[in-house]
Amino acid sequence: MLLFSKPKLTKDYFLSLILAFLPLSFIAGNLSININIIIFIFFSLLLYSKEIFSIKFYFLDKIILSFFLVIIFTGIYNDVYFLINNLEWKSHYTTIIKSFLFLRFFLLYLILRFLVEKRDLDLSLFFISSFVLSLFVSIDIIYQFLIGEDIFGFKPVGRKLGGPFDDELIAGGYLQRFSILALFFIPIFFSKRIKKYKIPVQCGLFLIFILGIVLSGNRMPLVIFIFVIFTLLILQKEIRKYLIPFCILIPLIFVFFYKFNFEVKNNFTSFQKQVSNMASSIISKDFDNQTSPQYLKEFVTFYDTWLMNKYIGGGIKNFRYYCHERPKVDKSSKFICNMHPHNYYLEILTETGILGFVILSLILLRVFFLSFIRKYFLESNLKNNIIVVPFIFTFFSELFPIKSTGSFFTTGNATFIFLILPILIGIIRKENSIENKN
Repeated sequence: MLLFSKPKLTKDYFLSLILAFLPLSFIAGNLSININIIIFIFFSLLLYSKEIFSIKFYFLDKIILSFFLVIIFTGIYNDVYFLINNLEWKSHYTTIIKSFLFLRFFLLYLILRFLVEKRDLDLSLFFISSFVLSLFVSIDIIYQFLIGEDIFGFKPVGRKLGGPFDDELIAGGYLQRFSILALFFIPIFFSKRIKKYKIPVQCGLFLIFILGIVLSGNRMPLVIFIFVIFTLLILQKEIRKYLIPFCILIPLIFVFFYKFNFEVKNNFTSFQKQVSNMASSIISKDFDNQTSPQYLKEFVTFYDTWLMNKYIGGGIKNFRYYCHERPKVDKSSKFICNMHPHNYYLEILTETGILGFVILSLILLRVFFLSFIRKYFLESNLKNNIIVVPFIFTFFSELFPIKSTGSFFTTGNATFIFLILPILIGIIRKENSIENKN
């Protein structure tokens, strides 16, 4: 579909509009996200119920379904355990209910995969939304940095800037997620129209996005964003010539703000000390040292917690219970277990066990082969497909193993993962780059 041409209000276009509101919902909060995906699922089933429920399940679909079935099984098992042992940590059947409610993300996956693969879902609307809102969040953070409050009147919180997220300091993570898509908006949809100005426009957008992430104070999103851009510059032949300017520009931007802004300097100095202390603690295996970062202590609590239910896990969102029941827990310690171990993979291990972890690993390896390997290292129809690129890098940057994360099972994180994954798989299948027998 051509942008800005007069669209026909078809069923697919209507669903595309609903999908395009999701980047805004991530700013508005979990309630808005839930409402958005419920509306999207409801109207998709209303309009395409027969086709959706007659979808042929491919090998990857079956593996993903098995992951959700493991979540339900371990939820039932653990709630029965709580019931038999008369444990009153929470209401009976809570894990079972949460596990079944989590199935909505499998439904979201199936619907999106179907709509992208079989129907003419207009992804340009999703790109527009990601572009506009990434630009808005970045500019709002820069404005907050310069004026002392953002356009809504929200003030900075400590050394970090939340922009439109107020005191929920996740603006850098939001930009790291959606700005990758935003950077591809012009090359995909406007490449010919602004051919003369494409380079300065793209450079300007990149500067705005990276400034937004730097000023937000979210350190890991900045590292991942730079890593993604660097990898793109190496792998995408048409932009490889900008690798050297990129390697010069990034350090200059960072050094400038590090030298002339106290908050940025304080934030990243603290980050450097945390990484150094973490490395020292790991090498010496002294995790109880007072200098050990809080995140490392939270990571370490996962191991003894995982050992309590190492094969099938403790059920989703039950880490907060089992962590305090560890056999080796120091009752005199002031350290309090967090709600989750702050890493997707450690959380999957503790809450779905080795079984869930192995299945998730199979999913990621399969997706990695079908997308990244086929795109860059094998002959396939994906070779000349540019629209698949931002979804590949957005998906795998979200599931980058060596980073601190929120909970895999929260509304925001699960929605984002099961939003990008089916779009990626749908694009691949639409290009007929997967053998139909799989």
